[in-house]
Amino acid sequence: MKFLLQPCWVIGLTLLSHPVKGNGPAVVASLSPADLVEYETQPPQIQALIEAALSLTEKKLYYRFGSNSPDLGGMDCSGAVQYTLIQAGMKEVPRSSYKIYHWANDRGTLISTREALSVEDPVFGQLKPGDLLFWEGTYDVTDRNPPISHVMIYLGRHKADGLPIMFGSSDGRHYRRERINGVSVFDWKIPRPQDKSKFVAYGPIPGLLDMEDQTPTALAIPVGEKDGLDSLKSIFEKVFR
Repeated sequence: MKFLLQPCWVIGLTLLSHPVKGNGPAVVASLSPADLVEYETQPPQIQALIEAALSLTEKKLYYRFGSNSPDLGGMDCSGAVQYTLIQAGMKEVPRSSYKIYHWANDRGTLISTREALSVEDPVFGQLKPGDLLFWEGTYDVTDRNPPISHVMIYLGRHKADGLPIMFGSSDGRHYRRERINGVSVFDWKIPRPQDKSKFVAYGPIPGLLDMEDQTPTALAIPVGEKDGLDSLKSIFEKVFR
């Protein structure tokens, strides 16, 4: 099998290299959850989602249309989103960007952004880490209404510069002026009015915050039982001292 040494991924602004198979090369970027402004204040379910997303960016996966498995070496946009949501604890997640859009829209929580010209538009006042992001026109589709063709997940703003970051898979979007090919973090920007692609909606992941928090908690000992444990400890200290 032939391997090529090519640029692989970006940490901050540093390019690293690794050998990849023919469908690459993967050029991806990664962050730590601690690099995100809002991470520490998010509910545990959103923190788990962000952690799952950023963990996937470390696998050096290229963009592979039709794949939703890292075992294939690459994933497409909806495949990366679906896989990440499942890793974060979701049970049933649609496979395509179009179906994910309708899954979210059926809950009535998607916000239309068709008139927005920048990420500072007031329409994004309700945007939160973990929200789904949707586009039309990233490639031609003929059997979808609306013609949704791309999905990613909003992660929040970078502590270093305050700029918004998203997660997903692409073979042409950028992170800090570096062209990305793969499962990665990306700069989140609104397409220009003359661009073919259009950013059309965002909204929360259906059911994510309804899941139970799986974070372990300290065992609470009733006062009476705690006093009994203290007494038992005192007896053992006297016997074995």
